[in-house]
Amino acid sequence: MNTYNKTYNKVVKIGLFALLTPFAMTFTSCDDYLDTESPSQQTSQVIFENEGMARSALMGIYCDLTNTYVYGQKMSVNWQGVDDIELASGYNNDPSKEMTSDTGAANYYGDWYNHTVQWSDIFKMGERAATAVEGIRNSEAFKSGNETMQRYLGEALTLRTIAYFELVRRWGDIPYKEGTSESDLSNVYASKTSRDEIYPALIRDMEEAIQYLPWMGEEKEYSVERITKGFAKGLLARIALTAGGWSVRDGNQFPDDSNIEHYSGTASGMGEMNGFYVGRVKNWKDYYKIAEQQCAEIISDPKNPHHLDPDYGDIWKTVNHLDYNSFGENLFEVANGMGYNGDIGTLMGREQDGNIGYGSFGWGSSYVNSNGYYFYSFTPSDKRRDYACYFPKFGKESNVVHEIMRGDMMNVHFGKWCYFWTSDSYRALAKTASGRPSTGINWILMRYSDILLMFAEARYMQENNADSKNAVAGMSAREALEKVRERAFGAGSPEIKNYDPDFFNAIVNERAWEFGCEGIRKLDLVRWGLLDQKIEEMKEALVKMYDGQLEVKIFDKTYQPTDFPEKLYYKYKSGAESQFIDLESCNFYRTLNANPDPNVYKEISWLRKGNSVNEDDIVTRSVRILVCATGLRSSYNYAPLLAQLRFGDKIQEKLNLMTMGNGVCNYRHLFTIYYDDIYKSKGYLKNSYGYDHSLD
Repeated sequence: MNTYNKTYNKVVKIGLFALLTPFAMTFTSCDDYLDTESPSQQTSQVIFENEGMARSALMGIYCDLTNTYVYGQKMSVNWQGVDDIELASGYNNDPSKEMTSDTGAANYYGDWYNHTVQWSDIFKMGERAATAVEGIRNSEAFKSGNETMQRYLGEALTLRTIAYFELVRRWGDIPYKEGTSESDLSNVYASKTSRDEIYPALIRDMEEAIQYLPWMGEEKEYSVERITKGFAKGLLARIALTAGGWSVRDGNQFPDDSNIEHYSGTASGMGEMNGFYVGRVKNWKDYYKIAEQQCAEIISDPKNPHHLDPDYGDIWKTVNHLDYNSFGENLFEVANGMGYNGDIGTLMGREQDGNIGYGSFGWGSSYVNSNGYYFYSFTPSDKRRDYACYFPKFGKESNVVHEIMRGDMMNVHFGKWCYFWTSDSYRALAKTASGRPSTGINWILMRYSDILLMFAEARYMQENNADSKNAVAGMSAREALEKVRERAFGAGSPEIKNYDPDFFNAIVNERAWEFGCEGIRKLDLVRWGLLDQKIEEMKEALVKMYDGQLEVKIFDKTYQPTDFPEKLYYKYKSGAESQFIDLESCNFYRTLNANPDPNVYKEISWLRKGNSVNEDDIVTRSVRILVCATGLRSSYNYAPLLAQLRFGDKIQEKLNLMTMGNGVCNYRHLFTIYYDDIYKSKGYLKNSYGYDHSLD
């Protein structure tokens, strides 16, 4: 296994970035009154004729990936939003009152004063990458066939594509240009470009980039922290699936044309109103064909260095420890630097109290967490469950530092990041830090399991046949799905083939179990046209779990009230790990009449039913669940659901005091454009979807 010193790595990159600040601009300035040329000023032509300087310029763009408003925090943590398995900022009393915060944005509220969703840093990264693309493409070194410069162009094209892809799938139609900004600003002020024009341009760029890039490890410097052929092909597949997917559209600014298919299903919260509608391109299968081909080529290429790590937990233990995955599971990681960049781990993960001897700032805050619905969606023998959902927290109890079990179904932490898997150097830093220390843990942008599942989806959706084989990959959609499930359950397990008989639903479920808290689920649901439906399924299941009388449907499973225990019994591991709870000892799925052994097992309340019901608690929790994410639809009516619940009338009374619904459009998953960007656009930009006005 390869290891690397992230601190040194990032210090070097930051130093290069500081030296290259002029490169990040447009290489022009106001004429000096003497009209002389400074011998120390580097022009674009000079930089990109020199391999060393061109490389340094690229490193500056890689640094942009780690910014707070890129993958350093926002896109890795806060912008996961609310879906059926992830809750950025958790459940709130009334998220409509927090429209200018991360809480408001996560719940699909917000107005143009919401500074937490500014796009400026992503646009800056795109502009810098565009400058590199133009500089390299125009250089004599590139034109002469220099292979190093060709690789650099492939990286620059991909970095520019990452920026615009993130912009268009989070904000929708955006200002877009393929070149750099002109010094006279003639192409700076621009109105929105339709996403249906942007996606084909990004696809063309990626098709070119792939030709130049090496596989990971094929060239000395091309580790998982550099863009390589496997990631570029996977990114192209991801873009193609998004381009062919559903999204909310502004028919007022982009009048409907014959190329767009309107959503025609009967699902609530998807109807057209005020000129806004949910749609996708009619030739969506052409995009799915691109995704299938790219994934098939990765799977079949003998040079492909990427494989599934046989141990799902090893993915997370190695990245937490600042190590490379030895199986090449990860196709690309954003290279954060310990003490410099990245809140991965501290803001989500296995919870740990401060002031217990491991640093006063704790670990695993609930900036993004999950719930009991996601936990109970897993088959008990699925090895991914406890990396996805983790109930215990590490704290002090009776002056003993150990794990403490919690039974809060509305606040389940993700288990993929753990303080005890971090490096010795980070632990030393955490113990003495005067502020929350940046972990330096890399953000994984893509894993090999995503290639297999994108292939399975793209293949099936074109053929409507899970068993027909792709000639390039030599694999069917079903075989790709089951390859991922084999790791989850172990070779030979009957569970490998035990999944939803509707193969599309099986894909939807599998991607939830595989990628929880990896910034993938919400955007998957958006493009499938399922975001609203899946959130509502989650909310209904949770309130029924608390009600304690009704059958509960969770993914492909059905639970009876008695399947959820009133009390959970658990014991601790023995030996060197005696401070950790033995999760296999827990009766998560069955009710026990009594503590198996009071001298060994501890107990906590789990889901209260029968005589132990706390009415006020159930009503309060149900209200917070039902108002969650209610900025997504125009309006809500929970009367049919509440009629089934024993405290439905009291829940409705409290809901009547809340703001629910945005009153403007349905499926409002996109972010608002910040007011300052609107003003600075000189009238070219305006918000859509009702974001120009406060909802107070």
